[in-house]
Amino acid sequence: MGTFDLPWIRKIAAIAVLGDENRRKLYEYVLNAGSAVGRDEAALTLGLPRSSVSFHLDRLVREGLFQVEFRKSPDRTGPGSGRPSKLYRPMVDEIGVSIPERHYDLAGHLMAAAIQRAESDGAPVEAALREVASARGSELGRPGDFLGAISDLGYHPTPDASGGYRLLNCPFHRLSLDHKEVVCAMNGAFLSGAATASGLGADVVVPDPDHGPGHCCARITTLEGDS
Repeated sequence: MGTFDLPWIRKIAAIAVLGDENRRKLYEYVLNAGSAVGRDEAALTLGLPRSSVSFHLDRLVREGLFQVEFRKSPDRTGPGSGRPSKLYRPMVDEIGVSIPERHYDLAGHLMAAAIQRAESDGAPVEAALREVASARGSELGRPGDFLGAISDLGYHPTPDASGGYRLLNCPFHRLSLDHKEVVCAMNGAFLSGAATASGLGADVVVPDPDHGPGHCCARITTLEGDS
């Protein structure tokens, strides 16, 4: 799971948990250890009670900053060597939070994939970008829950007077200021892919010529499927 897959509120919780000084020390220690760390080792190194270290480490796991693995110590052998030790290591993906919610990591992923496809297939970059954006939208869409899927990605769908939905946040805002045509084409293809995966037709996503500053360049016309 990448950072753009996490719901916004989970990202905030993951960052907020580091407000505690001891948890921050533990996070930095495990991050820089170079290998998985056990509770006893962390407690001894940082001079903290083992019970406190155990609590904080498990909290960091719950918030998605650490992952757990179980490994038997090579120093212990034979039938009396005991159970494998519980060890902690950082998650591979970084977690970033922005307010309003932005997803420049997602945009970078799509653009890099499009360039790679264009180079390998000889296709125009714009067409490749639309293809990879649509495919990624399909992966992140949820059957029967289009609004929920795009809400988790920060679009903020809000009913409008015509029976559709305007999207009150652009996850790619800064990029769209200088590269509007490219970003809006990518964004439209991404949303169309998510709509299709949710059971709607891709044509429910249309340009929104009246979108406000910071709002998405697309709108949703309906939540009714093709059938």
